[in-house]
Amino acid sequence: MNNSKKILSVLLIAVMAMGMLAGCGSKKAADDSAKDAKDTLVMATNATFPPYEYVEGDDFKGIDVEIAGEIAKKLGMKLDIQDVEFDSIIAGVQSGKYDMGMAGMTVTDERKQSVDFTDSYATGIQVIIVKKGSDIKSVDDLSEDTKIGVQQGTTGHIYASDDYGEDAVTPFNKGADAVQALLSGKIDCVIIDNEPAKAYIESNDELEIIDTEYVKEDYAICVSKDNSDLRDKINTALQELKDDGTIDKIVSKYIPAE
Repeated sequence: MNNSKKILSVLLIAVMAMGMLAGCGSKKAADDSAKDAKDTLVMATNATFPPYEYVEGDDFKGIDVEIAGEIAKKLGMKLDIQDVEFDSIIAGVQSGKYDMGMAGMTVTDERKQSVDFTDSYATGIQVIIVKKGSDIKSVDDLSEDTKIGVQQGTTGHIYASDDYGEDAVTPFNKGADAVQALLSGKIDCVIIDNEPAKAYIESNDELEIIDTEYVKEDYAICVSKDNSDLRDKINTALQELKDDGTIDKIVSKYIPAE
């Protein structure tokens, strides 16, 4: 073999060796990436629902945020919160984009067709916000002629549409948008969870919550039907957090006893 052939052979061997190392490096990077993903619990929420989830500065705050953080600790995982439109949470969990959805979400038969739910961790009450002086004094005053504002995809949206017809209901991306529409006279009332409702009326003295509640409901965490293992682990963590008083402590931090 002459010198030129020897040099060519050496170069070929070097190139092949580099390729093998690059391949190993890529596999290691992929393995590391998979490990990181497995160590992270991705939670989809809609952070416009105080005191359950909201943004303060650059941080997520609220009941759901803190409970999710405690669940992640129990599971030995890091919590990654993704703030998305409420109406896209279930589809994202169903597709595997998010591990779980936690956003003051009520268990309904319709939602159970798409995702599984954990045990309940809190109770919510849907109420009705009106402008002071409104003719709407109770739930009995609502009708198919009432202009009702709701947050898109919430149980308030579902129940109001079932009770009074879709033509009576105007959905908004955010509860705050519905409240603004009420203030401007575009709608007659807003149906929403009691806790964010209290936050809205505290910041605007033109509004009030009528005395009669609309409906009571249980909040739970949604997970993919293909991920029963995660659902069971979350249920175990939730039970431990209930038993040691952690959940009660978190809830009372944001909703003081009256």
